[in-house]
Amino acid sequence: MSGNNSLFRRLPIENLATPTPGGLVRTLSLFQLTAIGIGGIIGAGIFSLAGVVANRDAGPAVLLSFLVAGVASAAAAFSYAEFAGLIPRAGSAYTYGYAVLGELIGWCIGWDLLLEYTAIVAVVAIGISGYFGYLLQQIGLHVPTWALGAPGTGDGHRVDLFALVLCLFIAWLLTMGIKNAARFETFVVGLKVAVVVVIIAVGVFHINPANYTPFMPHGFGGVVTGAATVFFAVFGYDAMSTAAEESKESQKHMPKAILLSLLVAMILYVLACLVLTGMVNYTQIDTKSPFASAFSSIGMGWLGTLIAAGAIIGILTVMFTFMLGVTRIWFSMSRDGLLPKYFAGTSEKHHVPVRVTWIVGIVSALLAGFVNIGVAAELTNIGILLAFVVVCIAVIVLRYRRPDLNREFKCPWMPIVPAVGVVASIWLITYLQWQTWVRFAVWFVVGLIIYFTYSRRHSRLAQAEAS
Repeated sequence: MSGNNSLFRRLPIENLATPTPGGLVRTLSLFQLTAIGIGGIIGAGIFSLAGVVANRDAGPAVLLSFLVAGVASAAAAFSYAEFAGLIPRAGSAYTYGYAVLGELIGWCIGWDLLLEYTAIVAVVAIGISGYFGYLLQQIGLHVPTWALGAPGTGDGHRVDLFALVLCLFIAWLLTMGIKNAARFETFVVGLKVAVVVVIIAVGVFHINPANYTPFMPHGFGGVVTGAATVFFAVFGYDAMSTAAEESKESQKHMPKAILLSLLVAMILYVLACLVLTGMVNYTQIDTKSPFASAFSSIGMGWLGTLIAAGAIIGILTVMFTFMLGVTRIWFSMSRDGLLPKYFAGTSEKHHVPVRVTWIVGIVSALLAGFVNIGVAAELTNIGILLAFVVVCIAVIVLRYRRPDLNREFKCPWMPIVPAVGVVASIWLITYLQWQTWVRFAVWFVVGLIIYFTYSRRHSRLAQAEAS
Protein backbone atom coordinates (compact mmCIF):
# COMPACT_ATOMS: atom_id res chain seq x y z
CA MET A 1 0.00 0.00 0.00
CA SER A 2 1.37 3.46 -0.89
CA GLY A 3 2.39 5.89 1.84
CA ASN A 4 -0.56 8.20 1.30
CA ASN A 5 -3.06 5.35 1.20
CA SER A 6 -1.67 3.86 4.40
CA LEU A 7 -2.69 7.00 6.26
CA PHE A 8 -6.32 6.21 5.51
CA ARG A 9 -6.42 2.43 5.97
CA ARG A 10 -9.56 1.51 7.88
CA LEU A 11 -10.59 -1.00 10.52
CA PRO A 12 -12.97 -3.55 8.92
CA ILE A 13 -16.49 -2.75 10.17
CA GLU A 14 -17.57 -6.41 10.08
CA ASN A 15 -14.73 -7.45 12.43
CA LEU A 16 -15.74 -4.81 14.98
CA ALA A 17 -19.12 -6.41 15.57
CA THR A 18 -17.57 -9.52 17.16
CA PRO A 19 -16.16 -9.78 20.70
CA THR A 20 -12.41 -9.64 21.25
CA PRO A 21 -11.04 -12.38 23.54
CA GLY A 22 -8.79 -11.60 26.49
CA GLY A 23 -10.07 -8.09 27.06
CA LEU A 24 -12.99 -6.41 28.79
CA VAL A 25 -16.01 -8.18 30.29
CA ARG A 26 -19.64 -7.45 29.36
CA THR A 27 -21.56 -6.76 32.60
CA LEU A 28 -23.39 -3.40 32.22
CA SER A 29 -27.19 -3.23 31.85
CA LEU A 30 -29.22 -0.51 30.09
CA PHE A 31 -30.02 1.09 33.46
CA GLN A 32 -26.35 1.17 34.46
CA LEU A 33 -25.30 2.59 31.07
CA THR A 34 -27.92 5.34 31.32
CA ALA A 35 -26.79 6.11 34.86
CA ILE A 36 -23.19 6.41 33.67
CA GLY A 37 -24.34 8.75 30.88
CA ILE A 38 -26.37 10.93 33.26
CA GLY A 39 -23.46 10.82 35.67
CA GLY A 40 -21.18 12.18 32.97
CA ILE A 41 -23.54 14.95 31.84
CA ILE A 42 -24.99 16.32 35.08
CA GLY A 43 -22.35 17.70 37.38
CA ALA A 44 -20.21 20.80 37.25
CA GLY A 45 -22.57 22.21 34.62
CA ILE A 46 -25.34 22.64 37.18
CA PHE A 47 -23.38 22.97 40.39
CA SER A 48 -20.60 25.29 39.15
CA LEU A 49 -20.68 26.51 35.53
CA ALA A 50 -24.33 27.60 35.52
CA GLY A 51 -23.49 30.27 38.09
CA VAL A 52 -20.26 31.32 36.36
CA VAL A 53 -21.88 31.75 32.93
CA ALA A 54 -24.96 33.52 34.32
CA ASN A 55 -22.80 35.96 36.26
CA ARG A 56 -20.21 36.60 33.56
CA ASP A 57 -21.75 36.03 30.12
CA ALA A 58 -25.46 35.35 29.73
CA GLY A 59 -27.41 36.54 32.78
CA PRO A 60 -30.79 34.81 33.18
CA ALA A 61 -30.43 33.68 29.55
CA VAL A 62 -27.96 31.06 30.78
CA LEU A 63 -30.72 28.53 30.15
CA LEU A 64 -30.50 29.49 26.46
CA SER A 65 -26.75 28.88 26.61
CA PHE A 66 -27.48 25.34 27.73
CA LEU A 67 -30.13 24.92 25.03
CA VAL A 68 -27.80 26.17 22.25
CA ALA A 69 -25.09 23.81 23.45
CA GLY A 70 -27.72 21.09 23.80
CA VAL A 71 -28.83 21.40 20.15
CA ALA A 72 -25.27 20.83 18.96
CA SER A 73 -24.89 18.00 21.44
CA ALA A 74 -28.19 16.37 20.47
CA ALA A 75 -27.29 16.36 16.77
CA ALA A 76 -24.04 14.62 17.64
CA ALA A 77 -25.85 12.29 20.08
CA PHE A 78 -27.97 10.86 17.24
CA SER A 79 -24.77 10.20 15.28
CA TYR A 80 -23.13 8.52 18.27
CA ALA A 81 -26.28 6.43 18.79
CA GLU A 82 -26.13 5.08 15.23
CA PHE A 83 -22.48 4.12 15.62
CA ALA A 84 -23.04 2.63 19.08
CA GLY A 85 -25.68 0.31 17.63
CA LEU A 86 -23.36 -0.67 14.80
CA ILE A 87 -19.92 -0.96 16.45
CA PRO A 88 -20.06 -2.48 19.97
CA ARG A 89 -16.39 -1.73 20.71
CA ALA A 90 -14.52 0.38 23.24
CA GLY A 91 -13.06 3.58 21.87
CA SER A 92 -16.10 5.68 20.89
CA ALA A 93 -15.17 8.51 18.47
CA TYR A 94 -11.66 7.13 18.02
CA THR A 95 -12.95 3.74 16.85
CA TYR A 96 -15.69 5.28 14.68
CA GLY A 97 -13.24 7.62 12.98
CA TYR A 98 -10.68 4.85 12.46
CA ALA A 99 -13.27 2.53 10.90
CA VAL A 100 -14.81 5.11 8.55
CA LEU A 101 -12.34 7.92 7.82
CA GLY A 102 -9.06 6.09 8.23
CA GLU A 103 -6.12 5.58 10.57
CA LEU A 104 -4.75 9.14 10.62
CA ILE A 105 -8.14 10.65 11.46
CA GLY A 106 -8.75 7.96 14.07
CA TRP A 107 -5.35 8.64 15.63
CA CYS A 108 -5.94 12.39 15.74
CA ILE A 109 -9.31 12.01 17.47
CA GLY A 110 -7.99 9.41 19.90
CA TRP A 111 -4.96 11.54 20.76
CA ASP A 112 -7.23 14.56 21.11
CA LEU A 113 -9.59 12.77 23.51
CA LEU A 114 -6.77 11.48 25.69
CA LEU A 115 -6.06 15.09 26.59
CA GLU A 116 -9.64 16.36 26.69
CA TYR A 117 -11.09 13.65 28.91
CA THR A 118 -8.15 13.82 31.31
CA ALA A 119 -8.58 17.59 31.52
CA ILE A 120 -12.31 17.19 32.17
CA VAL A 121 -11.58 14.95 35.15
CA ALA A 122 -9.32 17.70 36.51
CA VAL A 123 -11.86 20.49 35.81
CA VAL A 124 -14.61 18.65 37.62
CA ALA A 125 -12.37 17.88 40.58
CA ILE A 126 -11.53 21.59 40.87
CA GLY A 127 -15.24 22.42 40.66
CA ILE A 128 -15.98 20.15 43.59
CA SER A 129 -13.40 21.92 45.73
CA GLY A 130 -15.44 25.12 45.80
CA TYR A 131 -18.36 23.27 47.36
CA PHE A 132 -16.04 21.36 49.67
CA GLY A 133 -14.65 24.63 51.07
CA TYR A 134 -18.19 25.97 51.52
CA LEU A 135 -19.29 22.81 53.31
CA LEU A 136 -16.34 22.88 55.71
CA GLN A 137 -17.04 26.52 56.57
CA GLN A 138 -20.65 25.68 57.38
CA ILE A 139 -19.57 23.11 59.95
CA GLY A 140 -16.85 25.32 61.41
CA LEU A 141 -13.77 23.72 59.86
CA HIS A 142 -11.07 25.55 57.95
CA VAL A 143 -8.59 24.09 55.48
CA PRO A 144 -5.10 25.66 55.41
CA THR A 145 -4.86 28.39 52.80
CA TRP A 146 -2.05 26.64 50.93
CA ALA A 147 -4.34 23.64 50.22
CA LEU A 148 -7.32 25.61 48.88
CA GLY A 149 -6.34 26.05 45.25
CA ALA A 150 -3.79 26.02 42.48
CA PRO A 151 -1.06 28.68 42.37
CA GLY A 152 -2.45 32.00 41.16
CA THR A 153 -6.05 31.31 42.21
CA GLY A 154 -5.76 33.16 45.53
CA ASP A 155 -3.36 34.59 48.07
CA GLY A 156 -1.27 31.83 49.57
CA HIS A 157 -2.71 29.06 47.37
CA ARG A 158 -0.20 26.34 46.50
CA VAL A 159 -2.24 23.24 45.61
CA ASP A 160 -5.89 22.18 45.36
CA LEU A 161 -5.38 19.26 47.69
CA PHE A 162 -8.96 18.00 47.77
CA ALA A 163 -9.20 17.94 43.95
CA LEU A 164 -5.88 16.11 43.71
CA VAL A 165 -6.96 13.41 46.17
CA LEU A 166 -10.33 12.96 44.44
CA CYS A 167 -8.67 12.12 41.12
CA LEU A 168 -6.60 9.41 42.77
CA PHE A 169 -9.71 8.03 44.52
CA ILE A 170 -11.63 7.70 41.22
CA ALA A 171 -8.65 5.93 39.65
CA TRP A 172 -8.58 3.46 42.54
CA LEU A 173 -12.34 2.89 42.21
CA LEU A 174 -12.02 2.07 38.51
CA THR A 175 -9.29 -0.47 39.19
CA MET A 176 -11.76 -2.43 41.35
CA GLY A 177 -13.60 -3.71 38.27
CA ILE A 178 -16.34 -2.23 36.09
CA LYS A 179 -19.16 -4.16 37.78
CA ASN A 180 -18.38 -2.90 41.28
CA ALA A 181 -17.56 0.58 40.01
CA ALA A 182 -20.84 0.77 38.04
CA ARG A 183 -22.84 -0.15 41.15
CA PHE A 184 -21.22 2.73 43.02
CA GLU A 185 -21.82 5.05 40.06
CA THR A 186 -25.52 4.12 39.79
CA PHE A 187 -26.11 4.71 43.50
CA VAL A 188 -24.37 8.09 43.49
CA VAL A 189 -26.16 9.21 40.32
CA GLY A 190 -29.45 8.52 42.12
CA LEU A 191 -28.34 10.76 44.99
CA LYS A 192 -27.27 13.50 42.58
CA VAL A 193 -30.54 13.53 40.64
CA ALA A 194 -32.43 13.63 43.95
CA VAL A 195 -30.45 16.71 45.02
CA VAL A 196 -31.20 18.49 41.72
CA VAL A 197 -34.90 17.67 42.04
CA VAL A 198 -34.91 19.09 45.59
CA ILE A 199 -33.21 22.28 44.32
CA ILE A 200 -35.91 22.72 41.68
CA ALA A 201 -38.86 21.73 43.89
CA VAL A 202 -37.91 24.04 46.78
CA GLY A 203 -36.35 26.86 44.79
CA VAL A 204 -39.37 27.39 42.55
CA PHE A 205 -41.24 28.84 45.55
CA HIS A 206 -38.55 31.49 46.07
CA ILE A 207 -38.33 32.89 42.54
CA ASN A 208 -38.53 36.67 42.15
CA PRO A 209 -39.63 37.42 38.54
CA ALA A 210 -37.82 40.77 38.69
CA ASN A 211 -34.51 38.87 38.66
CA TYR A 212 -35.20 37.78 35.08
CA THR A 213 -34.86 41.41 33.90
CA PRO A 214 -32.79 42.09 31.87
CA PHE A 215 -33.07 38.56 30.52
CA MET A 216 -30.20 38.85 28.04
CA PRO A 217 -27.92 41.58 29.47
CA HIS A 218 -25.02 40.93 27.06
CA GLY A 219 -27.11 40.14 23.99
CA PHE A 220 -27.17 36.90 22.03
CA GLY A 221 -23.39 37.03 21.75
CA GLY A 222 -23.21 36.52 25.50
CA VAL A 223 -25.54 33.54 25.19
CA VAL A 224 -23.33 31.89 22.55
CA THR A 225 -20.16 32.65 24.48
CA GLY A 226 -21.80 30.98 27.46
CA ALA A 227 -22.81 28.02 25.27
CA ALA A 228 -19.19 27.52 24.20
CA THR A 229 -18.18 27.50 27.87
CA VAL A 230 -20.89 25.15 29.15
CA PHE A 231 -20.63 22.79 26.20
CA PHE A 232 -18.62 20.26 28.17
CA ALA A 233 -21.60 20.11 30.56
CA VAL A 234 -23.94 18.76 27.87
CA PHE A 235 -21.95 15.79 26.72
CA GLY A 236 -20.89 12.76 28.67
CA TYR A 237 -22.77 10.17 26.67
CA ASP A 238 -19.77 10.11 24.34
CA ALA A 239 -17.52 9.02 27.21
CA MET A 240 -20.16 6.50 28.26
CA SER A 241 -20.12 5.03 24.75
CA THR A 242 -16.49 4.02 25.31
CA ALA A 243 -17.89 1.33 27.60
CA ALA A 244 -19.60 -0.42 24.67
CA GLU A 245 -17.40 -3.47 25.11
CA GLU A 246 -18.58 -3.81 28.71
CA SER A 247 -22.30 -3.66 27.93
CA LYS A 248 -24.37 -6.88 27.98
CA GLU A 249 -26.33 -6.01 24.82
CA SER A 250 -24.35 -3.10 23.48
CA GLN A 251 -25.95 -2.77 20.05
CA LYS A 252 -29.45 -2.52 21.54
CA HIS A 253 -28.74 -0.71 24.79
CA MET A 254 -26.10 1.85 23.82
CA PRO A 255 -28.29 3.97 21.48
CA LYS A 256 -31.09 4.06 24.07
CA ALA A 257 -28.72 4.97 26.89
CA ILE A 258 -27.16 7.82 24.88
CA LEU A 259 -30.46 9.48 24.05
CA LEU A 260 -32.10 8.88 27.45
CA SER A 261 -29.18 10.31 29.39
CA LEU A 262 -29.07 13.50 27.28
CA LEU A 263 -32.85 14.03 27.48
CA VAL A 264 -33.00 13.70 31.28
CA ALA A 265 -29.98 15.95 31.73
CA MET A 266 -31.27 18.76 29.50
CA ILE A 267 -34.63 18.90 31.30
CA LEU A 268 -32.92 19.18 34.67
CA TYR A 269 -30.42 21.77 33.40
CA VAL A 270 -33.09 24.15 32.09
CA LEU A 271 -35.23 23.91 35.22
CA ALA A 272 -32.23 24.39 37.53
CA CYS A 273 -31.08 27.48 35.60
CA LEU A 274 -34.57 29.00 35.85
CA VAL A 275 -34.52 28.49 39.61
CA LEU A 276 -31.01 29.86 40.17
CA THR A 277 -31.45 33.07 38.16
CA GLY A 278 -34.94 33.53 39.60
CA MET A 279 -33.77 33.27 43.20
CA VAL A 280 -30.70 35.52 42.85
CA ASN A 281 -29.97 38.44 40.56
CA TYR A 282 -27.35 37.27 38.07
CA THR A 283 -24.91 39.99 39.19
CA GLN A 284 -24.95 38.64 42.75
CA ILE A 285 -24.56 34.92 42.03
CA ASP A 286 -21.73 33.28 43.96
CA THR A 287 -19.65 31.65 41.22
CA LYS A 288 -17.95 29.16 43.56
CA SER A 289 -21.05 27.55 45.09
CA PRO A 290 -24.06 29.20 43.39
CA PHE A 291 -26.95 27.04 44.57
CA ALA A 292 -25.69 26.53 48.11
CA SER A 293 -25.17 30.29 48.48
CA ALA A 294 -28.56 31.06 46.90
CA PHE A 295 -30.42 29.04 49.50
CA SER A 296 -28.30 30.41 52.32
CA SER A 297 -29.22 33.95 51.21
CA ILE A 298 -32.93 33.24 51.86
CA GLY A 299 -32.32 31.78 55.29
CA MET A 300 -32.17 28.12 54.25
CA GLY A 301 -28.56 27.47 55.13
CA TRP A 302 -29.35 23.88 56.06
CA LEU A 303 -30.46 23.22 52.49
CA GLY A 304 -27.37 25.02 51.18
CA THR A 305 -25.25 22.64 53.23
CA LEU A 306 -27.20 19.66 51.88
CA ILE A 307 -26.72 20.92 48.31
CA ALA A 308 -22.99 21.39 48.88
CA ALA A 309 -22.72 17.81 50.15
CA GLY A 310 -24.84 16.55 47.23
CA ALA A 311 -22.71 18.48 44.76
CA ILE A 312 -19.52 16.92 46.09
CA ILE A 313 -20.97 13.42 45.90
CA GLY A 314 -22.75 13.99 42.59
CA ILE A 315 -19.88 15.54 40.68
CA LEU A 316 -17.84 12.46 41.47
CA THR A 317 -19.91 10.66 38.83
CA VAL A 318 -18.67 13.02 36.12
CA MET A 319 -15.09 12.25 37.08
CA PHE A 320 -15.95 8.54 37.00
CA THR A 321 -17.49 8.69 33.51
CA PHE A 322 -14.67 10.61 31.87
CA MET A 323 -11.86 8.73 33.54
CA LEU A 324 -13.60 5.55 32.38
CA GLY A 325 -13.74 7.08 28.89
CA VAL A 326 -10.09 8.10 28.62
CA THR A 327 -8.83 4.76 29.92
CA ARG A 328 -10.95 2.81 27.41
CA ILE A 329 -9.79 4.98 24.51
CA TRP A 330 -6.17 4.51 25.56
CA PHE A 331 -6.80 0.77 25.91
CA SER A 332 -8.30 0.63 22.39
CA MET A 333 -5.49 2.62 20.79
CA SER A 334 -2.91 0.35 22.43
CA ARG A 335 -4.77 -2.79 21.40
CA ASP A 336 -4.81 -1.50 17.83
CA GLY A 337 -1.04 -0.96 18.01
CA LEU A 338 -1.10 2.84 17.73
CA LEU A 339 0.36 3.06 21.22
CA PRO A 340 2.56 0.46 22.96
CA LYS A 341 0.61 -2.73 23.67
CA TYR A 342 1.87 -2.64 27.25
CA PHE A 343 -0.96 -0.22 28.01
CA ALA A 344 -3.59 -2.64 26.67
CA GLY A 345 -2.91 -5.10 29.47
CA THR A 346 -5.82 -5.85 31.81
CA SER A 347 -5.75 -7.23 35.34
CA GLU A 348 -6.53 -10.93 35.67
CA LYS A 349 -8.83 -10.38 38.65
CA HIS A 350 -10.98 -7.44 37.54
CA HIS A 351 -10.42 -7.42 33.74
CA VAL A 352 -9.81 -3.67 33.56
CA PRO A 353 -6.82 -1.71 32.13
CA VAL A 354 -5.15 -0.96 35.46
CA ARG A 355 -1.93 0.51 34.04
CA VAL A 356 -3.56 3.29 32.04
CA THR A 357 -6.07 3.94 34.81
CA TRP A 358 -3.35 4.81 37.31
CA ILE A 359 -1.46 6.92 34.75
CA VAL A 360 -4.59 8.94 33.98
CA GLY A 361 -5.38 9.21 37.69
CA ILE A 362 -1.96 10.65 38.48
CA VAL A 363 -1.89 13.07 35.52
CA SER A 364 -5.42 14.37 36.21
CA ALA A 365 -4.50 14.74 39.89
CA LEU A 366 -1.53 16.94 38.98
CA LEU A 367 -3.68 19.06 36.64
CA ALA A 368 -6.41 19.42 39.28
CA GLY A 369 -3.93 20.32 41.96
CA PHE A 370 -1.86 22.90 40.10
CA VAL A 371 -3.81 24.29 37.07
CA ASN A 372 -6.43 27.07 36.98
CA ILE A 373 -9.98 25.80 36.24
CA GLY A 374 -10.61 28.31 33.41
CA VAL A 375 -7.58 27.16 31.44
CA ALA A 376 -8.51 23.49 31.83
CA ALA A 377 -12.23 24.01 31.02
CA GLU A 378 -11.75 25.69 27.64
CA LEU A 379 -9.10 23.14 26.67
CA THR A 380 -11.66 20.37 27.09
CA ASN A 381 -14.26 22.00 24.85
CA ILE A 382 -12.19 22.38 21.70
CA GLY A 383 -11.29 18.70 21.60
CA ILE A 384 -14.79 17.42 22.19
CA LEU A 385 -16.25 19.76 19.58
CA LEU A 386 -13.74 18.49 17.02
CA ALA A 387 -14.60 14.90 17.95
CA PHE A 388 -18.28 15.70 17.37
CA VAL A 389 -17.43 17.09 13.92
CA VAL A 390 -15.60 13.89 13.00
CA VAL A 391 -18.36 11.58 14.26
CA CYS A 392 -21.11 13.55 12.48
CA ILE A 393 -19.16 13.50 9.20
CA ALA A 394 -18.33 9.81 9.61
CA VAL A 395 -21.96 8.78 10.14
CA ILE A 396 -22.92 10.51 6.86
CA VAL A 397 -20.04 8.90 4.96
CA LEU A 398 -20.77 5.41 6.27
CA ARG A 399 -24.52 5.66 5.65
CA TYR A 400 -23.91 6.25 1.94
CA ARG A 401 -20.82 4.05 1.62
CA ARG A 402 -22.37 1.00 3.36
CA PRO A 403 -26.17 1.24 3.31
CA ASP A 404 -26.27 -2.58 3.60
CA LEU A 405 -25.02 -2.67 7.22
CA ASN A 406 -27.51 -3.77 9.86
CA ARG A 407 -28.11 -0.72 12.06
CA GLU A 408 -29.94 -1.15 15.37
CA PHE A 409 -30.58 2.61 15.39
CA LYS A 410 -30.57 5.06 12.49
CA CYS A 411 -29.85 8.75 12.87
CA PRO A 412 -33.07 10.51 11.71
CA TRP A 413 -33.32 13.03 8.85
CA MET A 414 -30.01 12.03 7.29
CA PRO A 415 -27.90 14.00 6.45
CA ILE A 416 -29.54 17.10 7.98
CA VAL A 417 -29.17 16.18 11.67
CA PRO A 418 -25.46 15.28 11.55
CA ALA A 419 -24.83 18.33 9.31
CA VAL A 420 -26.40 20.51 12.02
CA GLY A 421 -24.01 18.87 14.49
CA VAL A 422 -21.03 19.75 12.28
CA VAL A 423 -22.07 23.38 11.74
CA ALA A 424 -23.05 23.98 15.37
CA SER A 425 -19.83 22.47 16.70
CA ILE A 426 -17.63 24.54 14.37
CA TRP A 427 -19.65 27.65 15.28
CA LEU A 428 -19.07 27.09 18.99
CA ILE A 429 -15.36 26.47 18.40
CA THR A 430 -15.01 30.00 17.00
CA TYR A 431 -16.03 31.44 20.37
CA LEU A 432 -13.12 29.85 22.23
CA GLN A 433 -10.09 31.97 23.16
CA TRP A 434 -6.99 31.98 20.96
CA GLN A 435 -4.85 30.68 23.85
CA THR A 436 -6.94 27.51 23.78
CA TRP A 437 -6.07 27.01 20.11
CA VAL A 438 -2.37 27.43 20.86
CA ARG A 439 -2.40 24.82 23.64
CA PHE A 440 -4.40 22.43 21.46
CA ALA A 441 -2.04 22.95 18.51
CA VAL A 442 0.98 22.07 20.64
CA TRP A 443 -0.68 18.83 21.79
CA PHE A 444 -1.75 18.05 18.21
CA VAL A 445 1.78 18.51 16.85
CA VAL A 446 3.17 16.20 19.54
CA GLY A 447 0.56 13.63 18.51
CA LEU A 448 1.53 13.82 14.84
CA ILE A 449 5.19 13.31 15.71
CA ILE A 450 4.31 10.17 17.69
CA TYR A 451 2.08 8.89 14.89
CA PHE A 452 4.66 9.24 12.11
CA THR A 453 7.58 7.97 14.19
CA TYR A 454 5.83 5.05 15.95
CA SER A 455 2.12 4.45 15.43
CA ARG A 456 2.06 4.33 11.64
CA ARG A 457 4.53 1.41 11.56
CA HIS A 458 3.28 -0.46 14.63
CA SER A 459 -0.48 -0.45 14.09
CA ARG A 460 -2.14 -3.84 13.70
CA LEU A 461 -3.18 -2.93 10.16
CA ALA A 462 0.41 -2.02 9.25
CA GLN A 463 1.66 -5.30 10.75
CA ALA A 464 -0.94 -7.24 8.81
CA GLU A 465 0.15 -5.58 5.56
CA ALA A 466 3.80 -6.29 6.30
CA SER A 467 3.15 -9.98 6.93
